[in-house]
Amino acid sequence: MKSIKDALDHRFGDFAHAVDPKLEASEFLRGLASRGVCRRFRDEPVPASLIDTLAALALSSPSKSDLQQRDILVIEDKAIRDRINALLADQDWIPKAPHFLVFLGNNRRQRQVHDWTGIPFANDHLDAFFNASVDAGILLSAFVLAAEAAGLGCCPVSVIRNHAQEVSEMLGLPAHVFPVAGLGFGWPQGPSYISLRLPLAATVHRDRYGDCNKEIVSAYDRRRNGVFPYRTQRNVARFGTSDSYGWSEDKARQYGEPERADFGRFVNARGFKLT
Repeated sequence: MKSIKDALDHRFGDFAHAVDPKLEASEFLRGLASRGVCRRFRDEPVPASLIDTLAALALSSPSKSDLQQRDILVIEDKAIRDRINALLADQDWIPKAPHFLVFLGNNRRQRQVHDWTGIPFANDHLDAFFNASVDAGILLSAFVLAAEAAGLGCCPVSVIRNHAQEVSEMLGLPAHVFPVAGLGFGWPQGPSYISLRLPLAATVHRDRYGDCNKEIVSAYDRRRNGVFPYRTQRNVARFGTSDSYGWSEDKARQYGEPERADFGRFVNARGFKLT
């Protein structure tokens, strides 16, 4: 495991600070600094008791106003898992992940509390959906950190929202409960690599927001390509090939095609008002 300093230097390219030796002594923080996504797993199950412990640790994470609008759904039924694997077949690593979770936004429980107490629900607008979504995102992050600290490897799966309606029906999700992300995890087959991130000059602001410029992103493209270039280019049939293909062009091509354009309709159908 790299030192925090070495890992952050490598990841961001512009980390200029010395790191306190007390922080360097933390195995958890060194793991966080050098963490990477995992899509290759040993064919070895994770004990159910460990999964439950990790779920409890993750659910110990912050929640907006203590509303606790997030749940974890553990997929154990083979037929359900096989159907999820089929839906997400373009991600060929998913069927090989020993375990799969779905992280849910849950605004239903809050509404039930209002029914039980007889106090009207006065916030039937966008914030109800937003709060549950953020809570679920915090929960997902906390689970990943806990799992990796326990020696597991993880990879979140946002593409599950491409099939939000079918997944919701399959999992019996009622109104005001919705899938935010999946997570494949298990014991890693080998070491993960440190994914290079945009420099801190682009993403850390002080007092006022400031746009990063094209030169910063172009330099990041070049640095990232020098370490781990893209193996394939997206949608060559439409966009052609590029000799300088990097992160910025990959993300532009990704969002140059419609993704989940029907998700707003799905959310409305879940009972949320997005205004």
